[in-house]
Amino acid sequence: MKKSLPQETSPTIETLDDLSTLVNYSLMDTLNPDPDAKENGVDHAPRQVFSGHYVPVKPTPIKDPEYVTHSKDFFRELGFADSIAQSDDFVRMFSGDISQVPAPMRKVGWACGYALSIFGTEYYQQCPFQTGNGYGDGRAVSVLEAVIKGKRWEMQLKGGGRTPYCRGGDGRAVLRSSIREFLAQEYMHALGVPTSRSLSLFVSKTEKVQRPWYSPGSRLQDPDRMISEPVAISTRVAPSFIRVGQLELFGRRARKQEHPKAMEELEKIVLHLVDREYANVIDNKLPTAEKVVLLAREFRSRLTLLVANWIRVGYCQGNFNGDNCAAGGFTLDYGPFGFCEEFDPQFQPWTGGGQHFSFLNQPIAAERNFHMFWATLRPLLASQTDSLQQLDEIRSGFADEMQMAMEAMWAAKLGLGAFHAELFSELETLMVQTPVDYTVFFRELSNVPNDISPLQKSFYKGAAYEADPEGMDKRWSEWLTQWKSLITSGHYAQSCSREELSKQMKLVNPKYSLREWFVVPAYQQAAAGNYSLVRELQEVMTQPYAEQSKEAEDKYYRLRPSEFSELGGVSHYSCSS
Repeated sequence: MKKSLPQETSPTIETLDDLSTLVNYSLMDTLNPDPDAKENGVDHAPRQVFSGHYVPVKPTPIKDPEYVTHSKDFFRELGFADSIAQSDDFVRMFSGDISQVPAPMRKVGWACGYALSIFGTEYYQQCPFQTGNGYGDGRAVSVLEAVIKGKRWEMQLKGGGRTPYCRGGDGRAVLRSSIREFLAQEYMHALGVPTSRSLSLFVSKTEKVQRPWYSPGSRLQDPDRMISEPVAISTRVAPSFIRVGQLELFGRRARKQEHPKAMEELEKIVLHLVDREYANVIDNKLPTAEKVVLLAREFRSRLTLLVANWIRVGYCQGNFNGDNCAAGGFTLDYGPFGFCEEFDPQFQPWTGGGQHFSFLNQPIAAERNFHMFWATLRPLLASQTDSLQQLDEIRSGFADEMQMAMEAMWAAKLGLGAFHAELFSELETLMVQTPVDYTVFFRELSNVPNDISPLQKSFYKGAAYEADPEGMDKRWSEWLTQWKSLITSGHYAQSCSREELSKQMKLVNPKYSLREWFVVPAYQQAAAGNYSLVRELQEVMTQPYAEQSKEAEDKYYRLRPSEFSELGGVSHYSCSS
């Protein structure tokens, strides 16, 4: 019998010294620093940045940091020992103090500027200087770039203090929003949705800041008081943090010839994006024009699949503008996000977001962001007629690509081999009129029920249902009969048993959703120094498709109680900083 060879394993990273052997600062080493920056990184006051791809910035540590949690799953992927999360060196670095990191780690981080576009419209006046030269990473400071197990990762402190882009803010994130982002990133990853990742979360035991927030029981749209909240630093990790808005900034400067190196800086950042995010699909030896065309096609594919995945799991970005759109095609910047409970195509958790960023409008918002991406790339192909035509064709094909991704997603949620427009149209109407809980409905449907009784577990029973319950139940029964006929025979059926179909559907339709009314008590308890509920949610939400314990099911698989409807800070929020 042939002996199998032992598998090569990477050594466990148990200390910062171990991690320091893996550093590789590709962004700082290959792109242009702001020529007006200070080398020591003490650059914390708002100012205009006219050129360069990044500003060296030294993060501002939070005072008296305390460990809240870390991602055990991500630590395992990276090869980090769990014990490192609470070691003195790790706590110091990832709570903002990089003054004592071991060489060749650097004692200065970096922040980047970007442009603002909202739903495909350029804006300049949102920065304090009304020129667009002051918009960017106001409180996010990257502190490390490393190649770990063959993958490049950038580690960024959210809440790491002021940068030149802080626009007068304090550069801090509060514990409340940090917990939301930490949990959401790991939940989305567990759902199979491309996303930035959570590494660690630390809170200050003594430092607090004032933030607007809602009084208990408030039904107002906007916060009605100022509260004092603990500051925190969460570390988010991604292959890069290059955003569409970041590319836009250099595209605008090149288009307007704002400085002699504007076109060169645009080309450099685009090629850097290719190296960081698309090296596995774009050959580095190709000419720039070919790289740009391939980049546009690949990003279009990633972006359409990403948004279809968002809708599959009920996620609404809330503020899906250009600077919240990762050029690598993953979910980035969990600010005013939310997960759809009561199904509503116009669900929008952020009071300032508007319908253009609502739940089922996200495909159109994605197309607007892709349009800005396309417009940014065009100057690089000005002398390449054939390549420019290919780029334009990729842009014009976005809507069809998005539609295909959406139809494939709906078919998968329904267990069908192909999308059935009539069936889905009636379902969408019924889900709105009843209305249903989006997550519970599709999970119960995944059991392939014999009648509508199990589906009724998802019914909130709104005005339309209460007006004619028998009529609504009859329509639901007719819909279920049609659905069952489609899944068992003909073009739309998948060639598998009922049990196998149920299993497949449960891999698409999660059982557990990160509902805001679960998160609120977790961050409230955490503010008082009790982190147990945060860690409990972390455990449950990193297994969203699994049949968990009865205790977990009773607690986390249920409809939203009526007292949380229209409740400020739960059903909606105007900010999340």
